Amino acid sequence: MHPAFSVIFFTTASGAGYGLLALLALFGVTGLLPLDTLLGFVAFALSLGLIGAGLLSSMLHLGHPERFLHALTQWRTSWLAREGVIAIATFVPAGLFGIGWVFFNSASGLFAWMAALAAVMAATTVFMTSMIYASLKPIRQWHNGFVPPAYLVLGAMTGAVLLVLVSSLFGVFNPVFALLALALLAAGWVLKAAYWRHIDSSRSQSTLGTATGLDKFGEVRLLEMPHTEENFLMREMGFQVARKHAAKLRLIVHAALFLVPLAVMALLLWLPLGPVAIFFVALAAAGSTVLGVVTERWLFFGEATHTSMLYYGRTM
Repeated sequence: MHPAFSVIFFTTASGAGYGLLALLALFGVTGLLPLDTLLGFVAFALSLGLIGAGLLSSMLHLGHPERFLHALTQWRTSWLAREGVIAIATFVPAGLFGIGWVFFNSASGLFAWMAALAAVMAATTVFMTSMIYASLKPIRQWHNGFVPPAYLVLGAMTGAVLLVLVSSLFGVFNPVFALLALALLAAGWVLKAAYWRHIDSSRSQSTLGTATGLDKFGEVRLLEMPHTEENFLMREMGFQVARKHAAKLRLIVHAALFLVPLAVMALLLWLPLGPVAIFFVALAAAGSTVLGVVTERWLFFGEATHTSMLYYGRTM
């Protein structure tokens, strides 16, 4: 599939924003994060800003953005519509929780319930985003059991790295934040490696014979290409990444998204660093994570091939 920048930005930015929102709810209610006004303002601005920017990017990706609200009415049959409805609804409890933190320095009572609801709805939104892709049977690289957990873990993982950065900016870094990020990074690495191993070893159940219904007569081969020139379908559904380029990009993901942030979190846990050093080390981890997650998401789309490419002689 052609890796559109708007969709890459949407899935990475909103995933990180929802991950950070859920962790703010967890650590704000439990008292591990101080309910400071400036800290809350910056943290919620970053979280909700990433979510809002991601949703705006996804809306602009639609062929007719003006039909966005109409698209939400299809929630009974469309994961995209369900994701849109829940994403918009999440702003209500998230906003109320943010008001309690920023203006009243409170995360108890009603604000605690709003925090819990915002965290649940954030995770639900990320899951529904993953199902937009995992539900597409014609794309074997997406239609598998690795996609939803990978989306959830990568969202929480990037949110945890941002939490370490924000907390270090205000001098309230807690080793628990780095320990959680470390665990999520390790889980994300295992999941991503398993996903790549799965798509490399599996093959589509569809062939040119099953696609045309002629397999009962024997092997079906393409006599000649359906088109003399590349068309829209081939550009969008049949986008290909050269194997050598994919291998290099996977190495970048392994290093930038997992290895470097893992090493940084280990340093934060085991070395006695001062507040300024902690911030710059956390900033380096966040920068590496951004590079890694954008590359990972580009590959997620770039390595996916639609079954319709069988009609163009592509092996699946």
